Formats: sequence, C-alpha cells, structure tokens
Amino acid sequence: MASDTTAGSCADVAVVILNWNGRDFLRQFLPGVLAHSAGATVFVADNASTDDSVVMVRAEFPAVRVLENGGNLGFCEGYNRALAQLGPEFRYYVLLNSDVEVTPGWLAPQRVLLEANARIAACQPKIRQYSSDPAARQLFEYAGAGGGYLDSLGYPFCRGRLFDTLETDTGQYDDARPVAWATGACLLVRAEAWHALDGLEPAFFAHMEEIDFCWRLQNVGWQVWYQGGSTVFHVGGGTLHKSNPRKTYLNFRNGLALVYLNTHPAELPAVLIGRVALDWVAALRLLLQGQTADFRAVLRAHWHFVGRLSYWNSRRRQFPPRLRLSERVGTYTGSLVWAYFAQGKRLFKDLEVRSEK
Repeated sequence: MASDTTAGSCADVAVVILNWNGRDFLRQFLPGVLAHSAGATVFVADNASTDDSVVMVRAEFPAVRVLENGGNLGFCEGYNRALAQLGPEFRYYVLLNSDVEVTPGWLAPQRVLLEANARIAACQPKIRQYSSDPAARQLFEYAGAGGGYLDSLGYPFCRGRLFDTLETDTGQYDDARPVAWATGACLLVRAEAWHALDGLEPAFFAHMEEIDFCWRLQNVGWQVWYQGGSTVFHVGGGTLHKSNPRKTYLNFRNGLALVYLNTHPAELPAVLIGRVALDWVAALRLLLQGQTADFRAVLRAHWHFVGRLSYWNSRRRQFPPRLRLSERVGTYTGSLVWAYFAQGKRLFKDLEVRSEK
C-alpha cells in the first residue's frame, strides 16, 4: 500500500464531467467539485452543446479544462473520446454526472481504496438523493445508491433501492465492499483498466453501460467496489426523465445486450429466454396502463437488439464471458421481479445476495 501522503493525494486523478446542454447544472455544481476535489484536475467534456455551456465554463470557471467532442456522441462514446485525450499523468479517472453535488472528502477515500488493493479497478461512493428537502436528502438515489447488484437474469438493483422502494440512509451501508457494478453517475476507475477494455460499449449510447463495463472488468479478473465512506448527492433524470420512452427503449435494448454480452455460454440460453419473457410481461403491463409509447419502445428495443446480433457476437468474441452465476460477486441467485412483486421483499436485507470477495 502507498504511504498515507501518497494515498491521500489526488494529483493523478482526472475528474471528467460529460456535458450536453447542462449549463445550469454546471453553474450550480462545478463550484463544489472544484472546492472539494483538491489536487485533482477537473475537465468538462462537451458533446456539442447549444446552450453556451462551453462559453460559460471558460468565462466563469477558468480552472476547468474543456474538451470538445464535436458532436452529441452520447454518454458512452462521449466519455471514450474525452478520456482518450488525457495524458499518462492521470492514473485514475472519475466519470461524474453534471447533476451531482459532491461533499467534502468525497474523492480521497475512493482513491485510497484502489491504492490499497491493486485488484480493484473501479468503485463508487454512496449516492443519495439531491433535494432541498432535508428528509429527501436522506434517501438513497436510484442511480447507484449503496452499490450495484444483479439478479440471476441480469436485472440490476442496488442496496438501498429495489425498484421504486428507496431506503433512508441510517448508516446501514457505510461499509466498503465488492459489488457487481458501480454507477456511472460517479465512477472512479483505473486508467489502466479503462484502456485495457476500450472504455464503454459505444453501441449502448447511454444507460446500462457502466454495468456492462463492470461485468467485463470482473470477467477478466478485476474487482469492483463500493466505498460507503464517501457520499455524493444526485439529481437524476437530468438528460432523460425515467418516464421518457427513449429511456425505456435504451434500458430494454441495452438490458438484453448486457446479458447477451456477459453471461457464461453454458447459462446464456436459459437467462436469455427468461429475460425476454419478463421483458414481454413488462411491455404488456405498460400497454394495460395506457403507456403505449413505452410499450412500443420495448418492442423496438427487442427488434433492434436482434437486428444487431452480428455486432453483439463480435463484441462477445472480443471480451469472452468467463464467470458463471455461482462465481459472480454481488449476485442474487433468484429473480428480483419475483422476490419484489410476488413475495413482497422490499428491502435489500430481505434478499440473500452473494457479496463476499
């Protein structure tokens, strides 16, 4: 392990905020990032915003370095292009959403964790809900909460959040532990590991990309952790609200691609059949609720997934799945859908989840 002085320094950390027409979020949250990220270099990577974000950042935050991508490349390729421009002086990258409020001491505990264990490639802090209401700020937030997990069919969930049930933070997840995935809203990752895996899957565009990345990391022998000694607050839905049909499309298409790309060959047929069946149940539920645009989004997602099978197969060959269900950390071996809706299990502690190293 590095010395305390070295471990506590963040001079080798690049905090990169991907932006697309997020001027108001940048103006609101950049001061905190600059104030509480001592030693780190802060970048804004802009996806061809039309709201004068770049002009504002350069005028009001001269300490922030601006990277211009030249087009709206989405979350995945936006970060891939931006991080490719960074030099070897940065050993760690932080992918930070523009709608995240950081707190004093948010960065160092995560970096210290990775310095202490060379097998850890990525980690996330505790994610709580950003709000002006003090009670609401005590709730975990959807995007990451107390660390990311997967069920047997590859459905993601978090400690502190099962579907629409959010827990209040009472210190129950103040630990540091290995997880299945860490949120892209605030993701610290080793530059070495990032480049070894070619960054995020570009075909995802946005949503589920960090889960795919973390799964691939573990398939090649890295670990992914949660660090509860660090806390940030996330607005959520800053670009696409959770009720937006475009978000529904991306979640269902990328969800299928996620399990197809990363599930062990011996387990893939059963997982894929189960996943498609539950997706269709969800689509029918949307239709019965009158959400026809979201229903159509699910159909389109499945159609487009099948239409790109040759591409998904090429990516699967490039990064072959290695881990079986029984070997995956942060996995619930049952069905989360069944546990939540049929058995009434609303809290993480009600589930038996494999979480050992």
